[in-house]
Amino acid sequence: MRQFLKYVLATLVGLFIFGFVGFLLLVGVSAAFSSGDKTVVKSNSVLRLNLDNPIREQSVDNPFKAFEPLNSDGDVIGLIEIREALKKAKDDDNIKGIYLESQYPQAGWATIEEVRNALLDFKKSKKFVYSYNEVMTEKGYYLASVADKIYVNPAGGLEWNGLDAELSFFKGTLDKLGIKPEIFKAGDFKSAVEPFIRENMSEPSRLQVKSFLGSINNHMVLNIAQSRGLRADSLQRYADNLSIQTPEDALNRKLISNIGYQDEVESLIKKELNIADKKKIDYISLGKYSDAESTDNDENSSKNRIAVIIASGNINSGKSDDNSIGSETVAEEIRKARLDEKVKAIVLRVNSGGGSALASDVMQREVDLARKVKPVIGSMSDYAASGGYYMLMGCTKIMAQPNTITGSIGVFSLLFNTENFFKDKLGVTYDRVLTNTNADFPSVTHEMSPFQKQTLQRSTERIYRVFTGKVAAGRKLPIDKVLAIASGRVWTGAQAKENGLVDELGGLDDAIKLAAKTAKLDNGDYKVKYPRQKQFFEKFISSMSGSEESRMQAQMGNLAPDVKYLQKLKTMEAVQARLPYEMQNR
Repeated sequence: MRQFLKYVLATLVGLFIFGFVGFLLLVGVSAAFSSGDKTVVKSNSVLRLNLDNPIREQSVDNPFKAFEPLNSDGDVIGLIEIREALKKAKDDDNIKGIYLESQYPQAGWATIEEVRNALLDFKKSKKFVYSYNEVMTEKGYYLASVADKIYVNPAGGLEWNGLDAELSFFKGTLDKLGIKPEIFKAGDFKSAVEPFIRENMSEPSRLQVKSFLGSINNHMVLNIAQSRGLRADSLQRYADNLSIQTPEDALNRKLISNIGYQDEVESLIKKELNIADKKKIDYISLGKYSDAESTDNDENSSKNRIAVIIASGNINSGKSDDNSIGSETVAEEIRKARLDEKVKAIVLRVNSGGGSALASDVMQREVDLARKVKPVIGSMSDYAASGGYYMLMGCTKIMAQPNTITGSIGVFSLLFNTENFFKDKLGVTYDRVLTNTNADFPSVTHEMSPFQKQTLQRSTERIYRVFTGKVAAGRKLPIDKVLAIASGRVWTGAQAKENGLVDELGGLDDAIKLAAKTAKLDNGDYKVKYPRQKQFFEKFISSMSGSEESRMQAQMGNLAPDVKYLQKLKTMEAVQARLPYEMQNR
């Protein structure tokens, strides 16, 4: 009887899952057939911009946009979609202003910079931007600082104590486990191996972190001072002295304009819209507005294209996925753009701290080939360092945001000698038979010979020479100057421009304009070809069991970044060109 009940229960569960998936597919098909029905924007509307979700380069095309609540735009917000929506709203007579929420934006500093610049451009329309938050981090406040009115809840707060970069070290863990790291590197500042051999930062590493973190902080403070009419040195002093502890402190020092509740902000918006206090404000979310009909009546019939190729994540060989750059995928996209006669220029958008040196070289080769037939403009996002810089160094021109993290021109090889771990902790030993002296090279189950270690070190140094040589050729710099600014050192975009690693400062829009100018295309004589958005059901089917990152966060809490970093070790094939450390940059 129990067997019978078990099979009945299994059948019912299967039918339920089948029915649920079928329902979603039915909704998806219906959405596909109704995709021609654009969102209608009511007159006197307000764009409600909630930036508290993760911001990636591009979002997923979600057919359920029409059912989104007003205060949410889904799990991931696309930077491209934010920029395009703000550009459209600027000239849309139906949009009267923006209600901005930016408590905990989950993005890097260069991404935050792009969104902030898009908000500043929107303000040229003379439409209002009002910000309301209960609490704000520095990133959230950096966005809100452009608003005409900045409201903070009376019981809330504003974080204003400067930026810090917290680094994790695993030497103690490896010592306890009896695992010995074998390190081979090129570059004094190539600190990616330090977490495995030290318990704190080396002086070269501390120097570079202090340098680029200070550059990011100074840029943020100067821009906030300009927007709020304050002195930069005063803002720095407030951070040093922890002067901003309450909303009253922020108000008295003019970091915010008002202390109040959400209903008070809405009363102010209603006055701006000239509507009765009892009437509801017509808010429209980013997701819905992105689906609205464009107001510019673009009749551009030009066949000229500028292709934007997005490469975001850790660099590996093979195919790309949501969190990694696969050299096979990206190389194919660059190749297609090179061979497409309609494409007159390419913008390669990179957001990566690096990864496989081999995979980086494969993609860099395609950049070289494309540059010979049409302009290739590199656009740096939050990171374009080490392997991420390797991809771009042969571009016609390279652009970065002032707070982009780049450089880290260096390589390393990393192996772990697990002999003592298996023997002392698990009782496992190994023995071997060789046909040749070094048939077991390299090995992780016993100590390598001095000759084998020297061979790996020479191989690492050879790849470093190739890397720096290509930088010198691509950037047209003397090799001595490249070696002086390389050595694995990390720079901000502003610093990289000063030392010749970057040509100009700017975001993706600026890179597209530069691509058009370099290709000698007039304004309006081209269309921008963005990558195809991943469809919602592609994403849904590939993540039926839930997001691995979300599950890890739920299970590990504050330890999730460390576990994620240790998992990344599995992808570190051969010689690596990647950023030093996984930094918790706040």
